[in-house]
Amino acid sequence: MREYQDFKELSMRRVRLSLLPGLEVEFTDRDVALRQVRDWAREGTRWPVVIFGPEGCGKSAFLRQATVMLRDLGYDVVYIDPLHRFFIAHTDVGEIARKLADAASETLDIAQLRLATLAIDVVRELLDRWGRRRVAILVDEVFQAIGVEKAGLYVKGLLNLIEYPPGDYERIVAIAATSEGLSREEIGRHLWAHLAPMWNMPKEGFRQLYEKLPGHKPPFEEVWRLTGGNPRMLLVV
Repeated sequence: MREYQDFKELSMRRVRLSLLPGLEVEFTDRDVALRQVRDWAREGTRWPVVIFGPEGCGKSAFLRQATVMLRDLGYDVVYIDPLHRFFIAHTDVGEIARKLADAASETLDIAQLRLATLAIDVVRELLDRWGRRRVAILVDEVFQAIGVEKAGLYVKGLLNLIEYPPGDYERIVAIAATSEGLSREEIGRHLWAHLAPMWNMPKEGFRQLYEKLPGHKPPFEEVWRLTGGNPRMLLVV
């Protein structure tokens, strides 16, 4: 298992993301958030971290970048996006990826629920059956898939992984992202998670993303005024 590396090296490992059909760009900016991932990896998360913010602000891109960072820091990592029937399993336990792939192949509504449930189940399996010492679970918009009324219980399930694991472990990182205001209210009623806001990109980071778009485009200041730094809005101006 790889030991903790210098963040300067890790910060160069930028995941490539699809911005437009046929156009992939490297993950841009969010250096403060990535330093937070480094700290979570070094210490583990005492409570599940629930990241919330406006739609299109970059939460999914951040989670996918965090997935790569945690893998490089020696974690077995499970990332799921149940709404899109998508998952990433950074582990040498092939059975984990097969289970998630089987779930993703179901019809849409069944796949969403199965992936949401399996994310926790397979992490418990990594700890118990496979004796993994560092594990990370990252779930993207899972509360939309399971229903807002169950958001609190799902977060409690993540917390149980940390507080009542099926086996000894060194560190666990648990992160969820949501755009739903109602789910944030439901989660906030309990002391089961740390709520962390994520807003649109700062101006200079947004400029870097803007400059990667090919072809004719409106002047940057006009785009900034219209979007407020929201990466998704950049694609429609």
